[in-house]
Amino acid sequence: MKVLVTGFEPFGEEKINPSWEAIKTLPEEINGAEIIKKRLPVSFKAVKKKLPKIIDEFMPKVIILTGQAGGRVNISVERVAINVMDSKKEDNDGYKPEDEPIFENAPVAYFSTLPIRRIVNTLKQNKIPATISNTAGTYVCNTAMYVALHHTTLNGLDAKTGFIHVPYIPEQVLEKTQPSMSLEMIEKAIEIAIKESIKS
Repeated sequence: MKVLVTGFEPFGEEKINPSWEAIKTLPEEINGAEIIKKRLPVSFKAVKKKLPKIIDEFMPKVIILTGQAGGRVNISVERVAINVMDSKKEDNDGYKPEDEPIFENAPVAYFSTLPIRRIVNTLKQNKIPATISNTAGTYVCNTAMYVALHHTTLNGLDAKTGFIHVPYIPEQVLEKTQPSMSLEMIEKAIEIAIKESIKS
């Protein structure tokens, strides 16, 4: 079994992105599953182009996308991705969409196919603050989740797919009043999410 786990490059004023920092050190294998780690660009257009190619190259049975959500206090396991790109800030390519569909004539939304409730419950049992989130926003994270679910659905791929938002890590909030979570806890949370997702 192959598990695709993605994080994002830094964006905005940030020098690092905790989503990528947390997954790049994951083991190559977890409970017998091969772990494939990929860093995605913070670019609406590039994610739409690159993510389907990565999925087709590796044909994973589980796809866990991760991203930074500064200001959130816990691990947020996303329930739904919506078919819209809308941002007050530019992506890393300088693109700033407003009320644009990700894909024309496509479903308005897709629900995660990860075992989101089980993931959250197991995280809490391991003393990791976690919740199910009902909004992945309208920035590149939501686009990545939608693109992955649209691609797997459209092509009949058997892959549990979803998105997890992670908070800032402490070094990012030294000069701002924002919640944070240790990188070690985020790493543990993602590993737990993988283990729960590869269960039958």
